[in-house]
Amino acid sequence: MAEKEISKELFQPAKIDSSKSEEINKPSLNYWQDAWLRVKKNKAAVVSMIVIVLLALLAFIGPAVSGYDSARQKATHSNLPPRIQGLENVSWLPFDGTRTLNNGEEVNVYEQKQIKEYYWLGTDNLGRDQFTRIWKGTQISLYIAFLAAFIDMVIGVAYGAISGYFGGRIDNVMQRIIEVLMGIPNLVVVILMILILKPGIISITVALTITGWVGMARVVRAQVLKLKNQEFVLASRTLGASHSKIIFKHLIPNLVGVIIINTMFTIPNAIFFEAFLSFIGLGLQDPLASLGTLIDEGFKSMRAFPYQMIYPAIVISVIMVAFNMIADGLRDALDPKMRD
Repeated sequence: MAEKEISKELFQPAKIDSSKSEEINKPSLNYWQDAWLRVKKNKAAVVSMIVIVLLALLAFIGPAVSGYDSARQKATHSNLPPRIQGLENVSWLPFDGTRTLNNGEEVNVYEQKQIKEYYWLGTDNLGRDQFTRIWKGTQISLYIAFLAAFIDMVIGVAYGAISGYFGGRIDNVMQRIIEVLMGIPNLVVVILMILILKPGIISITVALTITGWVGMARVVRAQVLKLKNQEFVLASRTLGASHSKIIFKHLIPNLVGVIIINTMFTIPNAIFFEAFLSFIGLGLQDPLASLGTLIDEGFKSMRAFPYQMIYPAIVISVIMVAFNMIADGLRDALDPKMRD
């Protein structure tokens, strides 16, 4: 075989431009910008955020759009199936105002009762518009959810940070109080509040205020115990910073990721807690409605009028799944252990 000549240029040292050795190709990002880029990569979290925004808008706009009062009763319009103008002639959609009887016969209830109005999601056994009541119930469920998040972020964060920072006897006393509260089931607290107050939104609010923040306090305390002996805290203490400044300006800002993640997981739990209470009759009372009370009312007549339970169940399921997806996305974005 003929030998190939190797040029001397291949043995020359590479020319390296030292001016480009320190060049930064990507833009500099702060913590929150980097976290937002990670959240945007999670398509489920982004879609869930859009869904929650749309549901929140519908919760406040829906009752005004329907044109019906959520408490208005009309016995002649009771148990009407859904009917939407423009879709009533589409046979394969469940919005044509027909209902299947026990013998298998389909009847148009609106024509039978000579009703000209349109009820988009039907009516309940008292003739109240389901569409309006579902969105009114969504308002209550979202109120409970964000109330629980607010309590977590105010009481739970402050309590846990103070307990973990000071330690010693103060920590022992505060943790014994938490253990007592954790030993009391939420249901027992709600029943006690109902005995003192009346069944309704106030008793649920008080019950959440008493016990809802305990989990957050324990998480924040554990994180503060890890951070309080690190160099930046010791430096701040050496420079004469007060305890409150160290807690609220140095420790808590470093726990924002953990706080947000736990808060987002608290929200669906609070929604389910309220729905459970309403379902067993310890929640809101008529004429107020929540998604839990609507599911409870629909469950009683599920075989005859399944739409009365299906639609509120779909709404509460979407809300809980969306909040859990957002929490998963934020955990992946804000938790340093989850970074690539």
